[in-house]
Amino acid sequence: MDQLQALRDIVGTANVLTGSDAEPYSVDWRERYHGRALAVVRPGTTGEVAAVVRVCAAAGNPIVPQGGNTGLCGGATPDASGRAVILSLRRLNRVRAIDTDNDTMEVEAGCVLQAVQQAARAAGRLFPLSLAAEGSCTIGGNLATNAGGTQVLRYGNMRELALGLEVVTADGEVWHGLRGLRKDNTGYDLRDLFIGSEGTLGVITAATLKLFPLPVARCTALLALESIAAAVTLLGRARAGFGAALTGFELIERHCLQLVTGCFPQQRVPFDGASANAPWYVLLELSDSESEAHARGRFEVVVGAAIEDGCVIDAVIAQSLAQSHALWHLRESIPLAEKQSGKSIKHDVSIPVSRMAEFVEGTNAALQAAFPGIVNVIFGHLGDGNLHYNVACGAQWGEAQLLARQEDVYALVHDRVHAAGGSISAEHGIGQLKRDALPRYKGAVEMALMHTIKAALDPAGRMNPGKVLAAAGPAG
Repeated sequence: MDQLQALRDIVGTANVLTGSDAEPYSVDWRERYHGRALAVVRPGTTGEVAAVVRVCAAAGNPIVPQGGNTGLCGGATPDASGRAVILSLRRLNRVRAIDTDNDTMEVEAGCVLQAVQQAARAAGRLFPLSLAAEGSCTIGGNLATNAGGTQVLRYGNMRELALGLEVVTADGEVWHGLRGLRKDNTGYDLRDLFIGSEGTLGVITAATLKLFPLPVARCTALLALESIAAAVTLLGRARAGFGAALTGFELIERHCLQLVTGCFPQQRVPFDGASANAPWYVLLELSDSESEAHARGRFEVVVGAAIEDGCVIDAVIAQSLAQSHALWHLRESIPLAEKQSGKSIKHDVSIPVSRMAEFVEGTNAALQAAFPGIVNVIFGHLGDGNLHYNVACGAQWGEAQLLARQEDVYALVHDRVHAAGGSISAEHGIGQLKRDALPRYKGAVEMALMHTIKAALDPAGRMNPGKVLAAAGPAG
């Protein structure tokens, strides 16, 4: 039987896209990677996913799982061969169950993150993963990249937020691992193996997620500071003063907010005078389980003391939910403003907080010496040491000219990350973007173990080939 017809028989003709209909799925969100696919297949159930994988395995076609296609490392884009089948999971978008006694919810991989947040809230619970793309990214993609976001310092990455998984293996079998257990010491932890594997070991089709109590009150403030060192000092004070109630601590460099207000004039930095042009800002949020008055009292004590002794230059404390949303909107608009301003060289790195100021100051200087006139666009989740350290053109570099030096920029930045005891990927994954750099920063034993796992679970190399690990040879 013709392969495309076999796929149509499984999911229906309307859910097998070819030609120009498939093209939007073959380009990544940043428009840096352009591939070609034999077809885009859109299954609607786990059984259909398994059947599609079996057809592709029999025909020798690579499979590229895809959720919201919001990734930044080319992890969901096929190569240019035109042989791959893109497995779009967007139709697997059901919330299967919510168990408020167990504080869990079972959702399918194609559920948009924002819809999961809303379903949890409707049940009187919180699902805490929050990131800029939450209106379009999917839970499957969040799991595949072990996404983090703005509340990791309190709730953890997706690996900490998922209790169980349902996965279709490379040969089309289904692992039914949707357990809602906090303790399960029955052998190897397969869940953690598939989370963060970027679709290279199997296809995540559903997950059991942790839920948390809704906070009674939240306090949000934007603080102006002179340096990263001051931000690190403030972080220590916030942790001591707020404990587990500290749910957000975002570091933002001045140029980021200038980009946002330049691209989106309806937004504004809520400071006057010198504070409107401070070198650094921190977006801080406290989530309280008692009352609004209790939250604000704790907040004012910590922030007030930091202002009094000069750690903080100025502060704007949100007086309403709308003002809180406006402050977070500034932060969440940075990636969109970057994209609108042109292509840049992005780094998603993890650095020990104690070495963050040293890393940024030294790397800024090294980049200026090697590439005079470039502009840094720096922001990230200081609370967990995750920095989005991006390099833009500035006035002296053309976009093509800067991108032609991309590998040199990556090498300089990543070498300094490694020297600081950090990681070249904190939450965006490896994909195609960092695949070839990975062996430079991983030991030989670690790389060998990763290849061994890949060979054991996907011996034919058909699951998202060319991502995370360099393939030993073409799938076929």
